[in-house]
Amino acid sequence: MCSADSTCSTSTPADRATPATCARSASWTGRLGHLADLGVDALWLSPFYPSPQRDGGYDVADYRAVDPRYDTLADFDALLARAHALGIRVIVDLVPNHCSSEHAAFRAAPAAGPGSAERALFHFRDGRGPDGSRPPNDWTSMFEGPARTRVTEADGRPGQWYLHLFDPSQPDWNWDDPAVREDFERTLRFWLDRDVDGFRVDVCDALVKAPGLPDRPRPTHGVIEPVDGVMPPMRDQEGIHEIFRSWRRLLDTYDGRGILCAGAWLPPERAARIIRSDEMHQAFNFPFLETTWQAADLRGVVDDSPAANDAVGAPTTWVLSNHDVMRHASRFGYDGAVELEHGVGADDPQPDRPLGLRRARAAAALMLALPGSAYVYQGKELGLPEATELPDEARQDPVWERSGHRIRGRDGCRVPLPWTEDGPASGFSTAADTWLPQPSDYGACSVAAQRGRPDSTLELYRTLLTLPRRYGLGEGTLRWMPSPPDVLRFTVGQVEVVTDFNALPVPLPPDAHTLVASEPLTTHVPADTTAWFTREAPTN
Repeated sequence: MCSADSTCSTSTPADRATPATCARSASWTGRLGHLADLGVDALWLSPFYPSPQRDGGYDVADYRAVDPRYDTLADFDALLARAHALGIRVIVDLVPNHCSSEHAAFRAAPAAGPGSAERALFHFRDGRGPDGSRPPNDWTSMFEGPARTRVTEADGRPGQWYLHLFDPSQPDWNWDDPAVREDFERTLRFWLDRDVDGFRVDVCDALVKAPGLPDRPRPTHGVIEPVDGVMPPMRDQEGIHEIFRSWRRLLDTYDGRGILCAGAWLPPERAARIIRSDEMHQAFNFPFLETTWQAADLRGVVDDSPAANDAVGAPTTWVLSNHDVMRHASRFGYDGAVELEHGVGADDPQPDRPLGLRRARAAAALMLALPGSAYVYQGKELGLPEATELPDEARQDPVWERSGHRIRGRDGCRVPLPWTEDGPASGFSTAADTWLPQPSDYGACSVAAQRGRPDSTLELYRTLLTLPRRYGLGEGTLRWMPSPPDVLRFTVGQVEVVTDFNALPVPLPPDAHTLVASEPLTTHVPADTTAWFTREAPTN
């Protein structure tokens, strides 16, 4: 379980291309030793369910099975047993806002016709205008374009429109229908009965829509703020809390061993409402993820997030990268007004990779000293950069096509990990090609290239994940210390943490012992560096 002082590693299942290029569960299970050696408490797996893979597995065709391109349920059970034997808990991804258009329930809906129970499972509506040729409302998709698609009725005539906040291949479930709620409770029980340790819940704040699905002329992207105190009609509606309470009651019948982690792009005070004592256990801290490499900005989020969560008695989480944003080793390699929202391609300004890696290491050392739980996106422990020169013809993200090739999307952070310096797919697969091509220099970032090297990012992470347990940082109390404007200085228990964001070096604390530093120290903490100190001699 990702408790108040734990670290969870996030991982993507093997190849998503063809059965011939997939790594099998032996590869999954064989890599668990890497996570155990790294010191993580839990593993979050992104969707591994049967899927046509139009959105990286987040278009689920069957919530209670394993995609045969990966493995079987028996293989998943073996992975789960091995993880538990290593002391690693396993969290699986739940995608309740939408399914795949190839899900059996949705395939039955068009043929069933308007007003049917099959269509009631989704948001089917008549169109506007005398012939219904205009969408029922003006909502836009998160992947660009309208959030409505029209179906052809059984008699061949244009018919009703269904809602999809994402791609047309991802129709939204109608959570006002009791049958939807009952079916997802069966899904929760299915995986809990197999002994999984919890669920990361994708886009959980979008399950319930405002009555009547009123117009919303503005698109919604990133952390969603209320306007005049009102949230958009498709996000953070009051009805979501009833759903989460029912799920919490269900999990509590399993001796309280499972957790629910909310994936909701909300400001701290709104996200905190989801993690009240009878709802979910944790929520991703997306405001922290979106914060720039600026001392004042980071301090603001570090203050605001625990304050909101403390009000409801919930722990705070910290995350720097995930499968939807540019890897922070590249994101922090930009200075000034560089447009990153639409992704980066080979013909765009490239990040300063040494600077980005230096800041990424410092940011990791800052994050892992904070009280609460930390989530480490796969490859972050390697300092892996974004694949910013990915060929456009290789892009898989649906937003690339839906935006008319204006938004390159998220593929750059989803390129498969390098495990070895050479060989097919840098050890990720036995096949030469992966579903997204790896950059030619990824082998130099691989696990094999970094293991045992004291100055490597991998070994830095190993230390950063070990020390918090020894010194009780995860459950400690943060206290700020006086510092210059471009420096953050705080204590958690007996550990003092200094992060220098400026070019001016910061003198080391007097009579202090260095526990770990993201860059070598002399008499000062240099720029873009975080260091941990203690007044007592370090313990082994």
